[in-house]
Amino acid sequence: MSQQQPSQDDIAESKAIQRGTGATFHVATRVLPERARHPTYVLYAFFRIADEIVDDPGDATAAEQREGLERIRAVAKGEREADGPVLAATNRLRQTHDLDPSEIEFFIDAMLSDVSVRRYETYADLESYLRGSSVAVARMLVDVMAPDLPESAQSHARALAEAFQLTNFVRDVREDVDDYDRIYLPLATLEKYGVGERDIRAKEFTPGVAAAVLHELERAEERYRTGVEGIEYLPEDVQFAVLLSAILYAEHHRLIRRRGYDVLTNPPELSWLDRARAVARTTLHWKMTNDPVVTFERASAVPVESTPDSRPSASGGRFGPAVHTVADGLMRWSS
Repeated sequence: MSQQQPSQDDIAESKAIQRGTGATFHVATRVLPERARHPTYVLYAFFRIADEIVDDPGDATAAEQREGLERIRAVAKGEREADGPVLAATNRLRQTHDLDPSEIEFFIDAMLSDVSVRRYETYADLESYLRGSSVAVARMLVDVMAPDLPESAQSHARALAEAFQLTNFVRDVREDVDDYDRIYLPLATLEKYGVGERDIRAKEFTPGVAAAVLHELERAEERYRTGVEGIEYLPEDVQFAVLLSAILYAEHHRLIRRRGYDVLTNPPELSWLDRARAVARTTLHWKMTNDPVVTFERASAVPVESTPDSRPSASGGRFGPAVHTVADGLMRWSS
């Protein structure tokens, strides 16, 4: 093995980080071919290390958090010596897989914004953050999985990356406001349905909150549909893993709908049984069709298209018309 390749110790350390902090993605990563699996472990660990600086700062001041992120930026770009196995492996990966330094810049800039930015007025504002927090991540993963991906397919990779992050924002509303004083749901969306920051802080679940959550859930689902359309452009040996990651992550939407869109008092969390069922459904339909779009439509929790009946009314009861969507989800589960 070339000296520039991440060592087995580097890979083991990175794998342990992913297994401990990203169980859903870890399931999908395990079915990647080795050529993509090991670099994916390293990149995921790199992203987590940066993320932890702002999400688990301990007693670190804002200035110290920024200093830590700038140090990581410099190491990842090869501008200073690494001080740990994951950062050393990331630097080597940048060289062996020709990672675009500008994507590292976008990613670290997004992490820096988390130090001080707590709210996003509009989705356009949030999109700027997504460019670094999710799209840059996807582009680095594409560099290791599909370095020859045609430019025409990059928009699909971007859409899928945004979908994952938007699912995170909906799923983690309670955790984000409690632990980090952040609200990633656009304030314009909350205002549209008569929801204020105070409602989110107080974990006051209302029909308006349900409508706002569904609004953002459907935004994510549109991104999933667009993203999955690009999987066919990936090398065949990574297509199933990428598709599986999309289906596994979208499985949170099934739980959210079952809870009547209540992510404030009852945050959704996938069990291993949920994941196992999703893996089984995905495997079955993939073997039957070998078509990522058809498999996603049949195996995922994302409706083929959103319908007016699936939207809860801001003036209805806690569950209201959302019951129709939950029933539909249960029917699709058993199919």
